[in-house]
Amino acid sequence: MPNEIKAKTMAEIPMQKASQDRSPAEARGRYFNSANAFNLILPPVPDAVFTEEPAVVLAADASTGYTTCDLAGDMQNPTPATTPLLLARYARLNAGGTLNADFDTAGSIWYVIKGEGTVVLDNQEIAWAAGDVFVLPGGAAALKGGIQDSVLWLVTNEPQLRFEDTRAPAASESSVDVVHFPAAEIDRQIDMLYAVDRGEDVAGIALIFSSKKQFERRNITPTMTLAMNTLPPGDFQRAHRHNSVAVTLVVQGDDCFSVVDGQRKDWSAWATTVTPPESLHAHFNDGETMAKFLIVQDGGLYYHARTMGFSFD
Repeated sequence: MPNEIKAKTMAEIPMQKASQDRSPAEARGRYFNSANAFNLILPPVPDAVFTEEPAVVLAADASTGYTTCDLAGDMQNPTPATTPLLLARYARLNAGGTLNADFDTAGSIWYVIKGEGTVVLDNQEIAWAAGDVFVLPGGAAALKGGIQDSVLWLVTNEPQLRFEDTRAPAASESSVDVVHFPAAEIDRQIDMLYAVDRGEDVAGIALIFSSKKQFERRNITPTMTLAMNTLPPGDFQRAHRHNSVAVTLVVQGDDCFSVVDGQRKDWSAWATTVTPPESLHAHFNDGETMAKFLIVQDGGLYYHARTMGFSFD
């Protein structure tokens, strides 16, 4: 051990460099040990609710543009992030206007809160309307508003690509499809779920979205999962936990709430909520109408790594 090190334990040894720099490659080397390499403490993912952001974009006098659900400061993330690997936004698109969507992401997931319009990417066009879901691969997309103002909610995995210091492939080479899920078809699929019995080992009544390229993984992108979860009036979803983070848009539901690690979290219309990884959480519908909430998770990573860690309480 070099004389300058006065540590008494391995954990006290500071990060080391080579004693001789015989090349630039050697000089870049850094050395830790089994006692000091695994004590990196990162801020936890907050149990957050975003309510001001939807109010801003839904205001009558709002301008065309994006409003980000950003928790980067809480998590000490170097770039905007809602969770370490996901970023949620609200988009406002006024009547007849245009909005560019050029994100460095493997894919973007969109839900139309209100309005109607079109989006074009890779020579494909989708005509979207309220209640629709559509998914785009990374690349420069162009949204055009219709005859009324529109508000959309979207989630990307930009923080993940920034963490990996990589860029998304061109849309034509992507494993993410351009997909459109119209509102009427979503409702038809959910009605099918309610027409049959639910097993005891099923976590709620949820419609899972996938695509031609991703159906074998049951994902919507390689790393992101997408589901429309539902709760009948007076029902609840059994308490459970999983290793993936959940970013949720409250689509429909009166007098609904979640309980996350023993703390009540009330829902409000079009709010975005963040459920931290490994937290024990349950959802409750004390209202008189069906509850719907759209959930995006980084679950594809955990499914692939065999570490989803799902369990009931």
